[in-house]
Amino acid sequence: MKKYVPNLITLCNLASGLIALDYAYNTNLVMAFVWVCIGIFFDFWDGFFARIFKAQSPLGLQLDSLADMVTSGVVPGVAMFQLLANIADLQDDYNLSSDNFYLGILPYAGFIITLASCYRLAKFNVDTRQTDSFIGLPTPANALFIMSLPIILHHSDGEGFVFDTLSNPYILIGISLLSAYMLNAEIPLFSLKVKYFNWETNKIQVVFLIWSILMLFFFQYLGIPLIILSYVLLSVINNRFLTKAAH
Repeated sequence: MKKYVPNLITLCNLASGLIALDYAYNTNLVMAFVWVCIGIFFDFWDGFFARIFKAQSPLGLQLDSLADMVTSGVVPGVAMFQLLANIADLQDDYNLSSDNFYLGILPYAGFIITLASCYRLAKFNVDTRQTDSFIGLPTPANALFIMSLPIILHHSDGEGFVFDTLSNPYILIGISLLSAYMLNAEIPLFSLKVKYFNWETNKIQVVFLIWSILMLFFFQYLGIPLIILSYVLLSVINNRFLTKAAH
């Protein structure tokens, strides 16, 4: 029975993603964010239990990517679609064309995130370099980044610099393009998953965890995208130290 436990956890990730997708399509992006977080929680543990129970398999690898495609690929794309779909109400503020065709096409730019996530997950499954670390931003981290944007807007009370920035259609499209690039960029990033309970192999993860807690404490929801950006920056710094140590 143990060999089925990791796959069951992966299916819980997929179920969470489907619930998040329903909320996202109904423009309840706050609850969509909550269920994406629940899905990512399950995604964190499926591989851990697969190693503990020695139940790793090609089926589990494919199932994990398929679940991630929904939770961390489709849902963020729909969330960005919904954010951009509201641009029609803001067209006068940003001097957008009143052409209904243009405004109707604009939201679909959000699905760039979904397409890039799909490519990233497929590449991960055949890339033998990504067994102990990642190359490019993992889809769950990217999903948290994208899904945090409507939460930040929700708590900005409809005013201020943050609200104006995240309500700008050009900024949102720029974020979508940046997201697509970071998902598939040739940038080595350390793994967030714990494989062994010891300091030597997990010290960078522990430092990152403490930093993340501080970011959330001081910046609350705004801390989420800052944490993801810190993850990339810390990985780059760590790569440089490893390179120097190798020489």
